Amino acid sequence: MKSKAVSMTASCFLASALVLGGIAASQQRDAFPQPTPAKEVTVTGIPAVIAAGAKWKLVWQGPDNADGIVGTKDGGLLFAQEQPSTVGMLDRNDKFSIFVKDTHGTGALAIDNKGRLVGAERTCSDPGGHPDQCHEAAELVILSPMRQVLASKFGDKTFWRMGEVVVDSRGGAYFSDDVGTYFVNAAGKVSLIVGKEVRTNGMMLSRDEKTLYLTNGKTIVALDVQPDGTTKNQRDFATLEAGGNGDGMCIDSEGRLYVTSGDSGTQVFSAAGKYLGVIPLPRSASSVAFSGPNKKVLYAKGSGMTGPDGKEYRTPEGVRNNAKAIYKIDMIAQGFTGRPK
Repeated sequence: MKSKAVSMTASCFLASALVLGGIAASQQRDAFPQPTPAKEVTVTGIPAVIAAGAKWKLVWQGPDNADGIVGTKDGGLLFAQEQPSTVGMLDRNDKFSIFVKDTHGTGALAIDNKGRLVGAERTCSDPGGHPDQCHEAAELVILSPMRQVLASKFGDKTFWRMGEVVVDSRGGAYFSDDVGTYFVNAAGKVSLIVGKEVRTNGMMLSRDEKTLYLTNGKTIVALDVQPDGTTKNQRDFATLEAGGNGDGMCIDSEGRLYVTSGDSGTQVFSAAGKYLGVIPLPRSASSVAFSGPNKKVLYAKGSGMTGPDGKEYRTPEGVRNNAKAIYKIDMIAQGFTGRPK
């Protein structure tokens, strides 16, 4: 009788282990879903923004990620490649080269009014890698022309996996990590702007730098910028009406805000927060910037790529697919020329 009970217990334990193992395996498989395949899109016109029927052109794709895109003075584009720890560059003729190496996993970029390239580091914290083995704190840094640390701590706490960055014209910068959104002034003083209750995945300054916009899931919040760079009066600015959650942003010469929102594309809002329409992208959109001649070309980055055989690039089961594709499209609107982004 005792032997039978032990046998039943062992069988139950084995069954539970198999079930739990199956769940764990399933969770591992589902942890990094493959990007949505590219699709055909039709652009609907938005008055003063984009013409109906405008076409996207694929200008770059690769398996090694691309994020935090920003236009260059000569009409090209820079983008962060977190996993290979480089900054890629497309010149105005779409020719690719490596602009900066050894970026400590930088995942977002900005260019300040001195022409310096600012990067938000993610170090070795990529969830597709081994973040449990990562002991390198993230820093906000100047990557070029000479490496310099702008912010390494808030109080006595270091940063972890920084998200976005946008710079002002006074030598300050706004940036985010998994705990909150911060401002560092030209003297290096770091202030907390908002805590993790705002899930900042994208940020942008208004043309006059008096308003800071942050994405927060399906909404965009706005904050009034004070003379010292800190903020007050947090409020909802707009709601993403075409679906998805907000990610990277940019602004045009009329103060319109362009917000990427995954499969829906890039949603456009007036300076007053009115929804104007959406510009669909062939892939799930997460970063956007103006560049090109007279800053009248919109670039957008989407998830996934096609291989040399014309099929969707896919990784082995349980391996994160970091492939990205960058597109550009001619606009009626002009990007804001008062700063790079």
